[in-house]
Amino acid sequence: MQPHWYIIANPAAGNGSVGRLWPHLETLLQELGFAYTVRFTEHRGHAVRLVDDAALKGHRHILGLGGDGTNHEIANGILRQPHVPPTDITYALLPIGTGNDWARTYGISHQPRERLNRLMSGETVLQDAGKVRYRQEDGRHAERFFVNVAGMAYDAFIAQKLEKHKFVSRFQYLLMVGQYLFEYQLTPARLHWANGAVEDSFYTINVGICCYSGGGMQLVPHAVPDDGLLAVTYARRLPKLEVLLQTRRFYNGSLLSHPKVGSFQTKSLRVEHLGEVPTLLEADGEFLGISPAEFSILEKTLRIAL
Repeated sequence: MQPHWYIIANPAAGNGSVGRLWPHLETLLQELGFAYTVRFTEHRGHAVRLVDDAALKGHRHILGLGGDGTNHEIANGILRQPHVPPTDITYALLPIGTGNDWARTYGISHQPRERLNRLMSGETVLQDAGKVRYRQEDGRHAERFFVNVAGMAYDAFIAQKLEKHKFVSRFQYLLMVGQYLFEYQLTPARLHWANGAVEDSFYTINVGICCYSGGGMQLVPHAVPDDGLLAVTYARRLPKLEVLLQTRRFYNGSLLSHPKVGSFQTKSLRVEHLGEVPTLLEADGEFLGISPAEFSILEKTLRIAL
């Protein structure tokens, strides 16, 4: 028997694509014989609450319709809900967003019929998740889970800028990365992990579960979703023109060969700023707050439907 899917749809995802596609998707679901309940998100953070409600009511199969932001919220909902172990819930995503970076790791199709047909196989895998404790900009302490890539320094600066925009295409995102580069001021920070430490003024600090972010960039090409380790990359101070000239490395997986880029794997990491200016933080493309930030790994804690 096919399971009953609890669908969480973000109608604003993909510049409103989910809302426009829903009549077609509903027809397709019925044609393929899916049993489902659907709820539409109404505001930021709503998907987290919907997951909690679904788990409380006994739903164990959740299908998200949206992009990386929707994925981030649903994953946090699954990992935060107190009703059942997270691995009791099977999670699937139909990626309808801008970057669709998390789905890229698994080769998940954005074509509705192809994706829904694939779900009927019932194949699942277990993925690790990251957890970060940090400070919000008002000084309060908080924590968040992430299932793709968390970024600090310039990555978070860009994420903060993007909060003002309702929709940004992959091409627009790349243009903004170059545009805001000359506005960004590097700040010194210290990284601590079990086998070492490093201090510098960093352009970027990335902590990855999966390897794609920013619309196909590979800032943590050594990330493996189920190896029980955080993949970390950091880029030291570079001339800003040099950063632009190295753009191709962001996409072709060769970033780690640059002499100013360091990388390692670890189960935990602490990032703290040196001086008065904190280092900014984002996770899965969502701006969160500031340093100090403490990262840890939760092994094989999210059940993904392929």
